[in-house]
Amino acid sequence: MRILLVGAGGVGSAFVAIARRRHFFEACLVADHDEARAEKAVVEAADGRFTAARVDASSAESVATLAREFNATHVMNAVDPRFVMPIFDGAFAAGADYLDMAMSLSRPHAERPYEECGVKLGDEQFARAADWEQAGRLALVGMGVEPGLSDVFARYAADHLFSEIDELGTRDGSNLTVDGYDFAPSFSIWTTIEECLNPPVVWERDRGWFTTAPFSEPEVFDFPEGIGPVECVNVEHEEVLLMPRWVEAKRVTFKYGLGNEFIEVLKTLHKLGLDRTDKVRVPSAGSGRAAATAEVSPRDVVAACLPDPARLGDRMHGKTCAGLHVTGTGKDGLPRSSYLFHVVDNDWSMQEYGHQCVVWQTAINPVVALELLATGAWSGTGILGPEAFDAVPFLDLLTAYGSPWGLEEVSAGSTTAG
Repeated sequence: MRILLVGAGGVGSAFVAIARRRHFFEACLVADHDEARAEKAVVEAADGRFTAARVDASSAESVATLAREFNATHVMNAVDPRFVMPIFDGAFAAGADYLDMAMSLSRPHAERPYEECGVKLGDEQFARAADWEQAGRLALVGMGVEPGLSDVFARYAADHLFSEIDELGTRDGSNLTVDGYDFAPSFSIWTTIEECLNPPVVWERDRGWFTTAPFSEPEVFDFPEGIGPVECVNVEHEEVLLMPRWVEAKRVTFKYGLGNEFIEVLKTLHKLGLDRTDKVRVPSAGSGRAAATAEVSPRDVVAACLPDPARLGDRMHGKTCAGLHVTGTGKDGLPRSSYLFHVVDNDWSMQEYGHQCVVWQTAINPVVALELLATGAWSGTGILGPEAFDAVPFLDLLTAYGSPWGLEEVSAGSTTAG
């Protein structure tokens, strides 16, 4: 296996740190628009299988050319979802298989954004499914932690724990703090704004996909391993678009533990138009003669003003939890409410790998998936989500990597409406 890794930011660099300990691949080319960042990840790996290059992730041609030159068998997308389609198309053009951790962007319904779906997450990719199937090639989409591991949990629950599922509810929360900052997101603020301010999607068997208002249906969920109760709200996320395609359930949701402060910041950014991605003209400082102007995206400015999440690890404390709350009827015919989860302690991930827990938890899952593809434990063609595969080999290998998952039964009082 020869992997072209596109993106050497927080998640991409953590991917390298994890993959260097495994032996399933022949070589990995780490590519980024900033070649120095790619070189830094390679130097830190201190492993001859890794090399660095520059790539323009916004250009399918650039991705395809680099993949051909490297003889890549797999293209791993580790950049934000703005670049999904050019990387996806570039991998196909180069004859390589493809993996990502976030899917092609959505566009809200023009007239009824909080009731009906417009273009859904992943729609642009699934529209190409026949091409990938006919070529006998695989695009494994949504293979991070959420989406990704949460989808693996859905497959495991359906196959091994439940005879009938009422709801597949992804629930994400943490008790992370960052020294020295009043506000410092632990993941890409560009992506966080995108998924939190777009209309959240819910799926129901009798209704299909529909949308609600941002931050709707608050509930307090009691997270394990000392994290405790966190208020979670509806957020747009890929699980809701993936799970119903392969797993039988009556309802599928995604709720994120943002906290009141974070929600208010996001609402303020939206009110001020600072969540916009289209560029605006900004005059430079000066008076008298007509001032020069620059064109910038407000959201890019917000991202530039905040600290890089990948560099916050030594200031972060606490744990992050990704998981799936499943309710329904167990294999024994009795009511069941189970939470399948994965917790990472920041102090551990920093000491063991030198990467903060949120990006590390995201990065480990595509490494596990690639190893399963390399060994043949997972195989397929077309555009597939993680829940299309047997969950047991994945969960066993995740545990073998030294990062076990957990399962606990949830009492009625552990999750309450807000």
